[in-house]
Amino acid sequence: MGMTMTQKILAAHAGLDSVSAGQLIEADLDLVLGNDITSPVAIHEMDKMEGRGVFDKDKIALVMDHFVPNKDIKSAQHCKCVREFACKHEITNYFDVGEMGIEHALLPEKGLTVAGDVIIGADSHTCTYGALGAFSTGVGSTDMAAGMATGKAWFKVPSAIKFNIVGKPSKWVSGKDVILHIIGMIGVDGALYKSMEFVGEGIRNLSMDDRFTIANMAIEAGGKNGIFPVDDVAIQYMKEHSKREFTIYEADPDAEYDEEYTIDLSQLKPTVAFPHLPENTRTVDEVGDIQIDQVVIGSCTNGRLDDLRIAAEILRGNKVAKGVRCIVIPATQKIYLDAMEEGLIRDFIEAGAIVSTPTCGPCLGGYMGILAEGERCVSTTNRNFVGRMGHVESEIYLASPAVAAASAITGTLSGPKE
Repeated sequence: MGMTMTQKILAAHAGLDSVSAGQLIEADLDLVLGNDITSPVAIHEMDKMEGRGVFDKDKIALVMDHFVPNKDIKSAQHCKCVREFACKHEITNYFDVGEMGIEHALLPEKGLTVAGDVIIGADSHTCTYGALGAFSTGVGSTDMAAGMATGKAWFKVPSAIKFNIVGKPSKWVSGKDVILHIIGMIGVDGALYKSMEFVGEGIRNLSMDDRFTIANMAIEAGGKNGIFPVDDVAIQYMKEHSKREFTIYEADPDAEYDEEYTIDLSQLKPTVAFPHLPENTRTVDEVGDIQIDQVVIGSCTNGRLDDLRIAAEILRGNKVAKGVRCIVIPATQKIYLDAMEEGLIRDFIEAGAIVSTPTCGPCLGGYMGILAEGERCVSTTNRNFVGRMGHVESEIYLASPAVAAASAITGTLSGPKE
């Protein structure tokens, strides 16, 4: 019986000739990731290991990105804990104020994630790196602690769903619309503990930023991971950003999939997830009259340079509607600088938006965009659960940067003009 792409990566890292769905394995890790919220818990668990050090100071990444710059005393204490741990263990890849970015944009940019890797992170959106052909998945802080100490993790080998991507998207359709369409189709538990494997000729029409967005939200369909084949676009990205060797794995022709779907990009429209689940999707021409109070363009899902370019193209020469707060958050310092050099930051500010230093803040209701009772936000983030961005009676509408920017101008949930 053949293996999927994910199964081949896991077999190689477990030192096995083959694995099958449901099998329990112990695999070697190429990278262990934590942030300022999840790392302190893992560090306290490591403290119980009686002085045991980290398995490899070069294969751990600690990114201060959720409440940074620190929003309060508690967040400052968390960062201090991680900072001291990083110093004690001489962690190579520790990213703090001035160097940090939103973790899932920063690590590929820094060349720390490449094809063929096995990566765990104490953050559910660690599945982002599947865009480069890696197996990456979110874990709890205790598993992160074990990973930092041993360089290994236990996995149940996932079965898989195949998504055959065909066609070419229209101008304002992006990776966010693709993954929202898929989640709307299969539901938030449609890929529960399964590998979402994306294949097909249509992938060539998706940029790396599109692919990062799609892989990022695999978890919102319940997926264990999302993964893309390694084509020329991915290889070029890795060569530009990383000095590491990478390994390309391909699914066997007789690999088994629980289900198969075909997604025709040419048929997709800009898509919005209504409150309070990512599966509650409608195309933008079906949304009706929804007045909004805030727009957030950023996050680990849609804070990359392509996202900012799209938003700026729509906002340029226009004004954010009276009474709407528009918050733009470049995902890394480099993205911020590139956007500034391209004039995008000027476009945002002249339109009446504000531009923040990189942070996850508003996405998880942390800071930099908390919603009050009854307020509505169009956000390019990844979750719209009850109370996710603030008050339990606020509402979040998940959308692409194009829809978010267009909505900021009209003051209502709107699609971009053709």
